[in-house]
Amino acid sequence: MHLIDIGVNLSHSQFHGREAEMLEQAIAAGVKQWVLTGTSLAESQAVLTLAEQLDPHGQHLVCTAGIHPHDAKDWHSSTLSDLHALHQHARVTAVGECGLDFNRDFSPRPQQESALHAQLELACQLNKPVFLHERDASERLLGILREYRDSLPAAVVHCFTGEKAALYAYLDLDLHIGITGWICDERRGLHLQTLVKDIPAGRLLLETDAPYLLPRSLRPKPKSNRNEPRYLTWIAREVARLRGESLEQLSTHTTQAAQSLFRLPML
Repeated sequence: MHLIDIGVNLSHSQFHGREAEMLEQAIAAGVKQWVLTGTSLAESQAVLTLAEQLDPHGQHLVCTAGIHPHDAKDWHSSTLSDLHALHQHARVTAVGECGLDFNRDFSPRPQQESALHAQLELACQLNKPVFLHERDASERLLGILREYRDSLPAAVVHCFTGEKAALYAYLDLDLHIGITGWICDERRGLHLQTLVKDIPAGRLLLETDAPYLLPRSLRPKPKSNRNEPRYLTWIAREVARLRGESLEQLSTHTTQAAQSLFRLPML
C-alpha cells in the first residue's frame, strides 16, 4: 500500500524532536509521502527546512508556502516578494495554505480576500496548484476562484467538511477535495460519509491535518490524543468502505492524484 498525506503541520510544537521517528513510522505503515503545510512566512520556511533535513533526496516530502486567512492581518509590503522567493525552491510545490475563514474571523474579511487574491495571482504566475482553506465561506470563495480558474493549474479544498451544494460547486470547478479524519466523527462527520462516494476518482485526496483531527473512531486511541501521518491508514480504510472500494483501489487513485497535483516523485 502506498498512501500520501497531503496535509501535515510538521512544524507544530507537538512534533518537535519526533519528526524523523514519525516519518519512519508512517513509511512503515504505508504512508510514504507527505505534503507539509506552510501557513505563514515563518512556518513555510520551517516546513521547507524540515523537508530538506528529513528527506535530503526528495523522495518523501514536499511542502506548500502561503499565508493562512487567520494570518492575513499580518500581510505587509514585502510578503508577496518573500513568498515568491520561497517558491523558487523545488520542494515548494503549491501555494497556500490560503483561503477564507468566516467562522473565526481572526483576520478581517477584506484582508483575507486581499491575501487570497494575491496568492491566486502568484499561483497563476508560477503555474502551481493552490492549497485552500475554507470555513463558512464557500460562496465567496467560489466567486473569487471563478475569476482565476481558467489560469489556475489546479487547486485542492483541504479538509473539506462542507455540505453537498459546496462539494458539487467545487467539483464543477474541477477542484480536488481533501478528506480528513473528520469523516470518522460520528457527531459531525455523518454528512461526509454519504457525500464521499460522490467525489470522482482522480479528485479525491487524503490527509490527516496532523496534529489536529485525530479520528474519533481510532482504536487504540493514543494517550497523547495527537494525530500523526501513520493514522492516515485508518482514514483510508473508512473512506474505502464508504465508497465501496478496496483499500488497494483507493490507495491507487488517491496516490496517483496526489503525485500529479503536488509533483511528487514516483516511488
